[in-house]
Amino acid sequence: MQGLETAHLQCPCCWETIEVVADCSVAEQEYVEDCSVCCRPIVITLVCHDGELVELSGRSEDE
Repeated sequence: MQGLETAHLQCPCCWETIEVVADCSVAEQEYVEDCSVCCRPIVITLVCHDGELVELSGRSEDE
C-alpha cells in the first residue's frame, strides 16, 4: 500500500527498539500503539512531508 513506511522507535517504557509502520498519506498524526516487547501503550507522533516520514517520536501515556 502506498504511503506506508517502516521505521524504528525506542520504547519510552522498556527502552527496546521496536518497529512501527507509519502511514505517510497523512501529514501529521498522533496515535497510541502498544509496545511489541513490553505491551505498554506508547503515544506515537509522526510528521510526514510529500509522503515521506520526517519526524517520529514516542512517549509514555503518563508523560
